[in-house]
Amino acid sequence: MVYQPDNWVVIRFTTDSPHFRVLGGWSGGYLTGDSWRLNSGITEHEFDGDYWYFYGSSGSCYKCYLDSYGLHVNNLGAWQSIKKHYRDKVTLLGDQEWVTEGWKWVVGDTDD
Repeated sequence: MVYQPDNWVVIRFTTDSPHFRVLGGWSGGYLTGDSWRLNSGITEHEFDGDYWYFYGSSGSCYKCYLDSYGLHVNNLGAWQSIKKHYRDKVTLLGDQEWVTEGWKWVVGDTDD
């Protein structure tokens, strides 16, 4: 399944199984409300010049437009809930910060 959020962020989880996840947000219309989705954990990523493609452990792909990085009304509440629950075990990465992270932690990676 390919998901293409209107806006998105990358979150670093430093829980028992450290990993990164994409939090995507979709803006609703007249008949539908805003929505969000948290991927299963990034296993791979690639860039084509306009879009980042983040592949998850569930087999999904998040196609994320380069200039749409950030929190908006549609995913802000989800981020606040995640932060409240996990506290210092989660970090919202800055725009393009994941490029310099080296992807040390991904789902299935057992190296420290």
